[in-house]
Order: sequence, then C-alpha cells, then structure tokens
Amino acid sequence: MADSTNERRQNTGKIVRELLQERQQVWSLYCQLGGMKPFTQKQAVEAKLREFCQLLIDYISLGHFGIYHWINDGIERRVRALEVAEQIYSRLAEATDVMVEFNDKHEKLSGDELRAHLAEDLSKLGEVLALRNDLEDQLIAAMVS
Repeated sequence: MADSTNERRQNTGKIVRELLQERQQVWSLYCQLGGMKPFTQKQAVEAKLREFCQLLIDYISLGHFGIYHWINDGIERRVRALEVAEQIYSRLAEATDVMVEFNDKHEKLSGDELRAHLAEDLSKLGEVLALRNDLEDQLIAAMVS
C-alpha cells in the first residue's frame, strides 16, 4: 500500500511540475506576442501566434489529461483535493472553453483581420489565463499537501 501511495504522489508531482513548466512557457510566449504590438510585422506575428496557440493547446491538454484525468478517474484520493476540484471544476472548464475558442478563432484569421482583433483578444485571454492559474494553484496546493 505504501509503495502505491508513494508512486501516486511521485506521479502527481511529475504532472504538476510539467503543468507549471508549460504554464510558464505559455506566459512567456504570451508576453512575447503582446510585445509585438501594434502587430505591423505580419509574418512574424502570425508565426508567433501559431507557436503560442500550439503551446496553449498543449497546456490545456496536459491539464485535462494529466491533473483533471487523475481526479476524474479516481486516482486522486486526498479528500481535500477532491473537494477543491469539485468547487473549481466548472470555472476551470469555462476558462478552458475560452482558451480553445481563442485558438480556433486565430487559426482561421490572418492578415489585417487577425491584427484588428488580436490586441483585444489577447487582453481577454490574459484575464482567463490568470484566473485559470489561480484555480490550478488551489488544486495543486490541495494535491501536494
């Protein structure tokens, strides 16, 4: 039993470290992209946006198929982690939906149309990313305590 518990905790720690690393990378690219305002270098902006969107989807997937999968499949057994997950899951899901919509929208846009919406869309996305980070931090704290 102790080996099983230790293994689960090691796996939890690994998943959390990966998620936090990807989160940091998302914020780094987010800042790089935002620093390209007023988005006059069309090709550079579009390339950075594609890179950012791919990382954003990877980050969403790691959270969904890593930490949230861990909870939904009953692998996580700490009561506090399960309680926190229940309290925040709907808001995490909403944040995830906004992030996926950002990706879907900007996969289809290019040129002037993309640059016309990007500053406002990035601003909204930044708020959602910050909220998601706060929610994830609550869950992570409950999982590693």
